[in-house]
Amino acid sequence: MLLARTSLVFLALGIAALLALFVGLRMALLFLIGVGFGLTLEGLRFGFAGPWRAMIQHRDGRGIVAQLLAIGLTAAVALPLLASAPGELMGAHAPIGVAMIAGAFVFGAGMLVVMGCGSGTLVNAGSGNALGLLALVFFIAGAFLGTLHLAWWTELASLPVVTLPGLLGGVGALAATLVALAAVGAVVLARAAPGSRLPQPRLFLAAALLAGLAILNLVVAGQPWGVVYGLGLWGAKAATAAGADLSQTAFWAAPGNAERLASSILTDVTSLTNLGLIAGAFIAARWRRVMDPPPAKPAMRLAVGIAIAALAMGYASRLAFGCNVGAFF
Repeated sequence: MLLARTSLVFLALGIAALLALFVGLRMALLFLIGVGFGLTLEGLRFGFAGPWRAMIQHRDGRGIVAQLLAIGLTAAVALPLLASAPGELMGAHAPIGVAMIAGAFVFGAGMLVVMGCGSGTLVNAGSGNALGLLALVFFIAGAFLGTLHLAWWTELASLPVVTLPGLLGGVGALAATLVALAAVGAVVLARAAPGSRLPQPRLFLAAALLAGLAILNLVVAGQPWGVVYGLGLWGAKAATAAGADLSQTAFWAAPGNAERLASSILTDVTSLTNLGLIAGAFIAARWRRVMDPPPAKPAMRLAVGIAIAALAMGYASRLAFGCNVGAFF
């Protein structure tokens, strides 16, 4: 059993070595960073969707506090890095408007039906969950459909793009971010039930690991950790392979997007971390239960509900310019 488990680790390292040889060291590093994300999320049971349900239903705030800690640790390093290397590193900025608000609302509802956000869907699929795999397929489809309509949605009412560093400077932006996170944390702690306030040690460890990996991703990729773009790209490639012509669509006709569509997904930074995340979740799941039987077939009614919710999630995440990971990090 130990041999079977360790062989999975060596397989991941072998894939990284092949990526370094044929695609480049940067892409190999991004794949390994993704593996780290998957190992952390699945291995330490850290989620971005479940904690919100736990807080709403059971007044258990431990998962949300851990999320806030991960965001704060990341911001403490990422914001100074972005300020010090504006030509090499870029933040993820988007306008607040009808599209973002509506997309975020639908995504929030959908993730609690599917029991996973964008990264959670990848983790569930990688860990062998049949419903997670079904959700991933429809999430990809929804993210792709969202790209086809994004231009129309963004023409609706929206504010100009505003950034905290632009308003307050680097130090002020970091201070405002940490104060806002602390304020949200104070509300959660005040509303959480006694004994369900401070995270367990594994969640503290997971928050620190995710922050470290998110910072590494920023340095290596040159942009923050994201999930949704890669999934939309996979959907676009599937549509192109099926004969669709996307050259006349506003999103995929844009030079950067057209270049990624024409290139291998192994040259797309978000795709590499997504693939690594799936691999990391698979390794963590198999490490715990190599000999477990395959999951039972889900009931048709449940499967249909998951598919519809995941399709809506994928579409909404594109309108909101990202899932939880894109919003938080």
